[in-house]
Amino acid sequence: MAMGTLKIVFTAEDLARVRIAPRPDPMWEMVLSLHLLQARGSSTAMTAWRRQVRDNLAEIGLLAQVRNVLIPLAPSGPYFPDFLTPAEAQMGLEQGVDALATTPRRRIRHELNLVQTYYGLPPGLDGLARGDPRAIRDLGRLAAGYCQAAFAPHMQQMEHALGQERSALARYLADDGVEQMLDHLPPMMRWRPPILEADYPSRAAQNSREIHLRGRGLTLIPSYFCRTTPVALVDQGLPPVLVYPARRWSPSPTTVKEPLVELLGRTRAELFRCIVATPDCTTTELARRTGASLASASKHAQVLRQAGLIASTRQANLMLHQVTPLGIELLRAQSSR
Repeated sequence: MAMGTLKIVFTAEDLARVRIAPRPDPMWEMVLSLHLLQARGSSTAMTAWRRQVRDNLAEIGLLAQVRNVLIPLAPSGPYFPDFLTPAEAQMGLEQGVDALATTPRRRIRHELNLVQTYYGLPPGLDGLARGDPRAIRDLGRLAAGYCQAAFAPHMQQMEHALGQERSALARYLADDGVEQMLDHLPPMMRWRPPILEADYPSRAAQNSREIHLRGRGLTLIPSYFCRTTPVALVDQGLPPVLVYPARRWSPSPTTVKEPLVELLGRTRAELFRCIVATPDCTTTELARRTGASLASASKHAQVLRQAGLIASTRQANLMLHQVTPLGIELLRAQSSR
């Protein structure tokens, strides 16, 4: 898929109404984790996660329904229905599932018509496409079961990464104001007053999409399963949100065990631990989180890759790093000393 640009246009009133989501949004995490479930390749950790999620779904008897209903509803492409990510989910999974299960039939039909335009509709979505109330309620139950199966393997990492990200945003907001907070969002987003720009998937290269907030403000939702570019709602009549990849926070340098530091050097050891803790970490994230320059982080990653401790893959203009089985064994050996 080509990469375009998302431009979110602020007024002074919008800046006063920027909000940080107070907790993980389970419905956005559901959709974005479904995208990862459909992906191929990626890191060893993600491959293990996919296997665990499929096993969990098979155990509770939902694997076929996820394949026939949820995945066709949330394809990894330019469109998925906005009704899958209701605003009520910002209050928790139960509230999000209830909102999904009570979506008005007219809205379901309208947004599934858009899905059909992009991809066509498989037979598993016939009931939803008709606005069948039972099919809509069943979708809510399926979403709840999927979330429990998909999030369990990474719950601790999710809570850590998202909590750290919200804390960082809150510190910038409290210390320096909203514009400094926007200026310190992850590097795929750029604050150029009064516009927040972001890399954005597009059907054609160089396409640009604009969202004019018009005094409604914006809710920032850091996401664990969002891994490359931010995501926004298609329907501009809905309350504006920007869901973006949370930085993969790691322990501070003082927590790196000394044997690993002696073997690799402190900076390289800290980069290695960042990659272990955060699958698909980018070179820019490594530089930001360790205080190294981008060139230094890239060089250290190259050395770790040449030693067989990490693997790196390019995705669009990003270099994503993952720990290898050899790297995991080294970490275990050093931790046992």
